[in-house]
Amino acid sequence: LSKMAAHWLASCGVGANMISVAGCVFALSAGAIFVVMPSEPRAAAWLWLLAALLVQLRLLANMLDGMVAIEAQSVAKHGELYNELPDRLSDMAVLIGLGYAPGGDILLGYAAALAAVLTAYVRAAGTAIGAPPVYCGPMAKPHRMHAVTFMTVLCAAVAFLGWNDEAVLGSLGIPALGLLIIALGAALTCLRRVIRIARAIG
Repeated sequence: LSKMAAHWLASCGVGANMISVAGCVFALSAGAIFVVMPSEPRAAAWLWLLAALLVQLRLLANMLDGMVAIEAQSVAKHGELYNELPDRLSDMAVLIGLGYAPGGDILLGYAAALAAVLTAYVRAAGTAIGAPPVYCGPMAKPHRMHAVTFMTVLCAAVAFLGWNDEAVLGSLGIPALGLLIIALGAALTCLRRVIRIARAIG
């Protein structure tokens, strides 16, 4: 199905860079929704689901941009810039935004965003010194976004029931818990990648 979608997009003249930018727009929109999320549960329920959808659309765009580039047999000189920069902006928008959401934690949002950017930096630093690219987890980009999606859908379910975070997790909000897991997982991911890079160039 993804190959068919990539072929259709390429045949319509949609470039890989356009898809990368679209993915960033999806992520920025999700982050904005998190920031303006109302604290009243029932008013927030549909917004949580919309944010979850936008996060998944960001991942879909991230998958399709490379496939479209291959399908069109055209890799622009600045393709790597369009591939990497929107990804970093997307991670920061989603994770920092989630920190400002009801039940979130601002410091954990920034910590998760920093750890996420570091995972990409470690990979880039490794390839710069001759190591093969490392994409291992446990909290690589897809894992981070799936974790965010799971947490937002859970928040939506709780909101539809008219509950609040305290009814589920006590004093720790669902978004805050998700950000804590992502931050710790991304830190572990950095460590694993550093070890693999060191072994590869050893």
